[in-house]
Amino acid sequence: MAVDADDIAFAGRLADAAAAIVLRYFRTGVAVDDKADSSPVTVADRAAEEAMRNLIAKERPQDGIIGEEYGRERTDAARVWVLDPIDGTKSFISGRPMFGTLVGLAVDGMPQLGVIDCAAVGERWTGTVGGQTVHRLRDGTARPVHTRSCATLDKATLYCSSPLMFKEHFPAFERVRTQVKLPMYGGDCYAYGLVASGYADLDIEAGLGIYDYVAVVPVLAGAGGLMTDWRGNKLTLESDGRVVAAGDARVHAAAIAALAG
Repeated sequence: MAVDADDIAFAGRLADAAAAIVLRYFRTGVAVDDKADSSPVTVADRAAEEAMRNLIAKERPQDGIIGEEYGRERTDAARVWVLDPIDGTKSFISGRPMFGTLVGLAVDGMPQLGVIDCAAVGERWTGTVGGQTVHRLRDGTARPVHTRSCATLDKATLYCSSPLMFKEHFPAFERVRTQVKLPMYGGDCYAYGLVASGYADLDIEAGLGIYDYVAVVPVLAGAGGLMTDWRGNKLTLESDGRVVAAGDARVHAAAIAALAG
């Protein structure tokens, strides 16, 4: 087994460390800086990632790290933690609680363990490839979740963070959007949890960083779904940032075909 119970518990502790910081700053009017790519960042993003990196350095010093805010360390290691302290910073700074912390573990370059922690709404999904995804609520109750059946695009609920992310890929996205039953926008990483829990069927994104998808792959896999690039290939640390997450392999194949035209 690529990961074990200790890994799962440690991933949860990383998410806990980030949540404590993120919630302390949420809806406090925190200052916002612009990164080189014009995307926003706050002290909460930086402090949350720093807290997670410090835990890894203390307890898993042999492991590598890829983080959105502080880059890469020891990425030639067999096990690499992939961290997004606030997935959905635009939601965070505008007071919308749909953002989350993503904690992923890649083993030999392949995602194997993931946590989607949406602290502001008190929900967390934890999953492993080959295991079972569990959805935990603020009150501590937890239950296994499974994706729902959906064979065709005309029955599907589709999420994407924003149509603005597609740029030159917009015609391909439109080929899917115009065929689905219900297109939905926003939700950030929370939307992946909805696919895992069987409330939505697809999430299509483009322009993602490694830290945006490594944690999500195992969550979808452990719930009976799948997540690939736009060609249907497995996601790795080298993927190009265009992803399709689906609850049912049949609607995933239909989306891949529509994207390809």
